[in-house]
Amino acid sequence: MSDLPSENVRAWGFYTILETHPGYQVKRHTVYPGKRNSYQRHQRRSEFWIVVEGLCHATIDGVVIEAKVGEVISVPVGSKHRWSNEQTENLVIIEIQTGDYFGEDDIERFEDDFGRAGKITPN
Repeated sequence: MSDLPSENVRAWGFYTILETHPGYQVKRHTVYPGKRNSYQRHQRRSEFWIVVEGLCHATIDGVVIEAKVGEVISVPVGSKHRWSNEQTENLVIIEIQTGDYFGEDDIERFEDDFGRAGKITPN
């Protein structure tokens, strides 16, 4: 059995869970050019996104933010949010989640490019 984390493939790219502990979880997201995740919110966690490669266009409660390498975006619990990659190279984000639950069933989707709006699913 490998000690390396596995990739979780999605239509927008993939993510790897780097670390999970009570109270926080750390993920590495790779977002393909021209892709974005769902416009969503969580009731049990907040998120902090650190851009490590590329340029991130984030929407937090309807406000668009552009973040470069080294910049951090804060997503308070209950805020509607999404990130997008409008560039021609991959976007890589380190995401730190804090809260008491990190399951995929805490995702409430409002808009989605892949037909998942209004659904709570692991994909």
